[in-house]
Amino acid sequence: MKEPGDAASALIYATAMTKAFDAIIVGAGQAGPSLAGRLTDSGMKVLMVERKLFGGTCVNTGCMPTKTLVASAYAAHLARRGADFGIETGGPVQINMKRVKQRADTVSFNARTGVERFLRGMGGCTVVQGHARFTGASEIDIDGAAFTAPRIFLNLGGRANVPDMPGIGDVEFLTNTSILGLDEVPKHLVVVGGSYIGLEFAQMYRRFGADVTIVEKGPRLISREDEDVSQAIKEILEGEGIAVRLNAECISFKQHAEGVEVGVDCTAGSPSVVGSHVLLAIGRRPNTDDLGVDKAGIELDERGYIKVDDQLETNVPGIWALGDCNGRGAFTHTAYNDFEIVAANLLDGENRKVTDRILGYALYIDPPLGRVGLTEAQARKTGRPLLISKRPMTRVGRAVEKDETQGFMKVVVDAQTQKILGAAILGTGGDEAIHGFLDIMNVDATYPQLKWAVPIHPTVSELIPTLLGDVKEVK
Repeated sequence: MKEPGDAASALIYATAMTKAFDAIIVGAGQAGPSLAGRLTDSGMKVLMVERKLFGGTCVNTGCMPTKTLVASAYAAHLARRGADFGIETGGPVQINMKRVKQRADTVSFNARTGVERFLRGMGGCTVVQGHARFTGASEIDIDGAAFTAPRIFLNLGGRANVPDMPGIGDVEFLTNTSILGLDEVPKHLVVVGGSYIGLEFAQMYRRFGADVTIVEKGPRLISREDEDVSQAIKEILEGEGIAVRLNAECISFKQHAEGVEVGVDCTAGSPSVVGSHVLLAIGRRPNTDDLGVDKAGIELDERGYIKVDDQLETNVPGIWALGDCNGRGAFTHTAYNDFEIVAANLLDGENRKVTDRILGYALYIDPPLGRVGLTEAQARKTGRPLLISKRPMTRVGRAVEKDETQGFMKVVVDAQTQKILGAAILGTGGDEAIHGFLDIMNVDATYPQLKWAVPIHPTVSELIPTLLGDVKEVK
């Protein structure tokens, strides 16, 4: 597969030196290209700068390749369960990892080239590939050439965090980016980090046939979720043969004849585990450390994220930060919403704010977890009177029909205002069904208004009104 050529870029680059634009966008991730479209439609001359791959994290190392791999892993899992559905496969399921990787690569490539062609074909938009650095509050340098604009939008994205842990510099390890280069199934994958990215890769590679161990420093998986959600997910993963090592207070690494020995120092079990491959999934960090933000006077927080106000403008007038680099959201959909907020305020005379956003997200293990709003634990900490309802997926007809009954649905309601505060659906279709809650929360309606809806049968979503009809006061 061939990327779009850079001959045109070189020509544009040569003629664009020291040129002034109405706006500069640094980074062609989720927010950047759409913002370029709105700005050029308004008559502005826009410079789009991309250091490497068009499309950002989602297209290249995040959502698109990983969810393609998740789909392949689900197909393998379902094929192994064929007999449960009366389907005979004629033998053990075989994994062609090279073909699996090729499929994911193709999905990413098609999306990436589509974004690049969209930008290069956009009237009023000049595209330059290179490393942008600030030389002042309204000027950037790209590999020796200067560009200026009164408006600069930073859509820088982020990358895997690699903490300075004992021995980490002495061993080979994978990140969420480099693991996508594997075209063979690891013998034993050790995933260091029991949060969202780590869990998706853990289940995925277990279904591809690897032995998998998750090592988590804390007392439970995905600690930002409620304890019942964490426990249910742990049971789902362990049910597929994944080993989970919690309370790993002193994680260390050293070379081993069979790969890497990971010291876990847990409260129970062997003090170390040996893997053929190790994946570090210990959070993310913003791509702000080589931008020259000090030359522009842009303030960062203690983790390196760009500080922004409720309209996503930095402390420097005329400079905005969108997407992962601003620390106000870590998802493709929040990055896109950042674009919507900036465009609406700048071009449409609106006053949209980040704090108006109701956050929803999903964990793409199987079954997926769909989440919106507050957890039960967070809601209890507010001190307000609550109504809560919980329903196991064994009592959801659609789940029974699919023989995918793991998990549960849960909703938390403010007893006084009757507004939904948050919900979780851990179960088949949970990533889609959660939008029933998300939508009603966005229009600020009360839960009885959704309780009397007439949903389609048979779906997972049809149980949302039933769930709301069963809410009970909690102490």
